[in-house]
This record gives sequence, C-alpha cells and structure tokens, in this order.
Amino acid sequence: MVVGVSEEELRKRLELLRVEHRDLDAAIDALTEAGGIDQMQIARLKKRKLKLKDQIALIEDYLIPDIIA
Repeated sequence: MVVGVSEEELRKRLELLRVEHRDLDAAIDALTEAGGIDQMQIARLKKRKLKLKDQIALIEDYLIPDIIA
C-alpha cells in the first residue's frame, strides 16, 4: 500500500473513512427525504461515498490479506 505507513495509522485512517462514509449516507438520506431539491449535490455526495467505499476496501484488503485454505 503506502511505504512508511504503519498498520496502526492505516487502522485509524480506516475508522475515519468509515465515519465519513456513514455521515455521507445520513446526509444523502436527509436530502432525499427533504425532497431532493438539489440532485447535483446528491449526485456529488453519492460519488464521494463510492470513492470512500473503494478506499475502505483497499485498506481492508491490505490489513486482512486473503488466506488460501
């Protein structure tokens, strides 16, 4: 992944990404329930949420390597 980054730092980053992902989910839900007036804003938030999901998956894959049984 990133040279010079400790496992502890990756775990902290992972938690921050998860929190931001949950916050975006709540924001998207709130905007949608409010009538979704600004569809472009909702689309931007969804795009950011997908990027976060990809970053989360990358870090999880790095921290939890596949074990061939």
